Amino acid sequence: MTDSALHGPVAAVPSPGCPPPHPAPRAPGVRLPEGSCDAHCHVFGPAGVFPYAAERTFTPLDAPKEQLCALHAHLGLSRAVVVQSSCHGRDHRVLLDALAAGGGRLRGVALVGEATSRAEVEELHRAGVRGFRLNFLPHLRTPPTRAEIDAVLDRVTDLGWVAQLHVRGVDLPAVEDLVRALPGRVVVDHIGRVDLDAGRESPAVRSLRELLDTGDVWVKVSGVDRVSRQGPPYADAVELAASLVAHAPERVVWGTDYPHVNIVGEAPDDGLLVDLLERIAPDPAHLRRLMVDNPAELFDFGPSVDSSWNNGVSDLSPPTSVGRDGRYFDDSSLEGKKCRQ
Repeated sequence: MTDSALHGPVAAVPSPGCPPPHPAPRAPGVRLPEGSCDAHCHVFGPAGVFPYAAERTFTPLDAPKEQLCALHAHLGLSRAVVVQSSCHGRDHRVLLDALAAGGGRLRGVALVGEATSRAEVEELHRAGVRGFRLNFLPHLRTPPTRAEIDAVLDRVTDLGWVAQLHVRGVDLPAVEDLVRALPGRVVVDHIGRVDLDAGRESPAVRSLRELLDTGDVWVKVSGVDRVSRQGPPYADAVELAASLVAHAPERVVWGTDYPHVNIVGEAPDDGLLVDLLERIAPDPAHLRRLMVDNPAELFDFGPSVDSSWNNGVSDLSPPTSVGRDGRYFDDSSLEGKKCRQ
């Protein structure tokens, strides 16, 4: 008898750059507005239930929906946008499972391709998907051709989905014409992954501001840990994020980027990332726009906020976190907070 038959599926070995989440994120001191949204996070696996795609370019540690839900309860976030990761490819079962568990408090961003049918897109829309992602980062895939992008636009026509672009700062000026030509609203991930070594007035940063000024482009001021050249508390990237919020407070959103894959070093403290919002959006009106109003508009959340995602009663096992060695351990800070199923 094989080992997998004795003990169940063998966990995949994570790729370099896919560390465990922070073992004990601090409880944020900042008081977030009711209905605050994590507008960029992921669910991975568990691989034994939702296998990773054979063509993936990286392998993460499992980070199932229960783990994400527990983190949101700890951080004081009551809504979230779950972004389909390339490691799951275009098999959206893991995303659909998370959306079904969210009780209307989650939205999704899908990976749509030429082989995706209109019927599948409509199923995703009914489940709560409100956007599609275009990956231009070379470590994730070959950048999409214009023909591929046109095929995606044809599949999602009339649904009002957001086009979400994942692009390096160095490439941002080159895709600026494409961004301007896309119909509907466009959101640029992770502050455009700009290179802060090039300065605050680099071509990439200028492109971000000029795109914001079009009125149809939004920027996620997430990923300060990815952009910073200084390390925690990421003052250089926080300063840039704050300048973008001040520049266009009505067209910015924020997310944790949990569980932080394809990074250098250890995963950031998500509690610290939340606390940095006081510096990213020091004006309370801007903070509310960033965390509540803007994501509600961009991702079509309803007007009401309930507690079914991270405070409801369920029969799930107690929330757990992942330690630095990849093992699960009970987190007493999350005791009593269960997730809806």
